[in-house]
Amino acid sequence: MKIVFLDRDTIGPAVTITRPSFPHEWVEYGKTPEAEVAARIRDADIVITNKAPVREASIAAAPKLKMITVAATGYDVIDLAFAKQRGIVVSNIRGYAVNTVPEHTFALIFALRRSIVGFREDVIAGEWQRANQFCFFTHPIRDLANSTIGIFGGGTLGKSVARIAEALGMTVLFAGRKGASEVTEGYTPFETVLEQADIITLHMPLKPETRDLIGIDEFRKMKKHPLIINTARGGLVNEADLVTALNEGLIGGAGFDVLTKEPPAADNPLLTVIDRPNVILTPHVAWASDEAMQDLWAQVVEHIENFQKGTPSNAL
Repeated sequence: MKIVFLDRDTIGPAVTITRPSFPHEWVEYGKTPEAEVAARIRDADIVITNKAPVREASIAAAPKLKMITVAATGYDVIDLAFAKQRGIVVSNIRGYAVNTVPEHTFALIFALRRSIVGFREDVIAGEWQRANQFCFFTHPIRDLANSTIGIFGGGTLGKSVARIAEALGMTVLFAGRKGASEVTEGYTPFETVLEQADIITLHMPLKPETRDLIGIDEFRKMKKHPLIINTARGGLVNEADLVTALNEGLIGGAGFDVLTKEPPAADNPLLTVIDRPNVILTPHVAWASDEAMQDLWAQVVEHIENFQKGTPSNAL
C-alpha cells in the first residue's frame, strides 16, 4: 500500500511523524503546489494532505486511491462529493485543538485588553526612561472580570473558551444564528450579543451562510466598542469593513489569527493597520502548540490504521 503525504511542512518540525504499523511504501513531500497534486498521487492508495488541494481532476487520475485523510479539521481542500462518488473514504481530525485554540484566543484577548503590545513598544522606544516616575499611562488597561464575552460558535472550542471566561469572572453570551426568528435555549439573539459584548470571539466554520458574518452593519451595532477576535476562519469577518471599523472607532481592537487568503496578499486591508497597538495579527498558529500537533498526527495515523483494518474512523 502506497501512502503519499503531500505537505509535511504544514506540520511543525517538533512533531514526530510516526508511520502506520502495517507494511507500506511512504512518500513524503514538504509542499505540493496544486498543479503537481495529480502527478504525485496518481499511484497512491492513501493520501495525507493538510492544505494541498485534492480536487476532482486529481482524484480521477488516481485509480488506486482508496482513502484521503486530512491533517486538519476543515476539509474544504477536498472534493468530498467526487471522492464519495468514487467510493473513497475521507477522514478528518477532531478535538485536537481543545486547549491550544482557546489559549491562543485568550492570549490575544489579554494582550489587547491590557495594551501589552503598545506598552512594550513604548518601553523599547524609551518612554519609561522619559516618564520621570515609576509608571506611565499611554494606553488603556481593562480588566476581564465583570466584562461580557460574546461567543459565535457553540461547538467544542466555543465551549472551552466559555469555561475559561467563566473562570475569569466574565459573563458569557453564546450568539444565536444571524437572522434567526427563534433562538435555541442557552443562546442569545445575534444582534443582542453585538450590542452587549465587550469582546467578540469567533469559533465556527466558514460556510456560504457564515461568510462575512460580521461586516460594517454589524460593527455599527456594537455599542460597547468591543475587541474582535478571530481564531476560526478567514472570511467570517469582512476584512475591509474591519479596517473601517478600526478607523472609525467602532471597535476597540482586533486580534486575528486567520485571513481570507493565506499567506496574505499584498493588498489585504489588514496589512495597512498591523502596526497599530490595538491590532495583533498572528500567522494561523492558534492550532499549532506542540502538544496539539502531536495529537493531530496521532489521529492521522490512527485513521489510516483503522481504514486498513476495515473500520474507518472520522469518515465524512
